[in-house]
Amino acid sequence: MYVHLGSGVVVRASGLVGIFDIERTTSTPRTREFLAASEKKKEVVTVGDDFPKSFAVFSENGKNRTYISQISAATLKKRVGSGHKLSD
Repeated sequence: MYVHLGSGVVVRASGLVGIFDIERTTSTPRTREFLAASEKKKEVVTVGDDFPKSFAVFSENGKNRTYISQISAATLKKRVGSGHKLSD
C-alpha cells in the first residue's frame, strides 16, 4: 500500500514509522532536536510550498527520510488506513 503525502509525493506505507502533527510536537525539545538532526543529515524532504501541518518519518532499506507535509496528520493517517499502527 502507498500513501500520498501531497504534491505528488508517494511513499510505501510499510516504511512509515510515524505521522505527527507539526504544531503539537515541535513544542518539545526532543522533536526539535530530531528534526534538526534530520535536516543536518539531509534527510528532510519538504512536500509542497504551503504552510506545513505534519511530518512523516519514513525508513526503508537503511534509508531514513522525514517528509514535511502541508496535509494534516489526521488526513495522512486516514490515507494509511486502519491496517497500520502509527504514533499520534
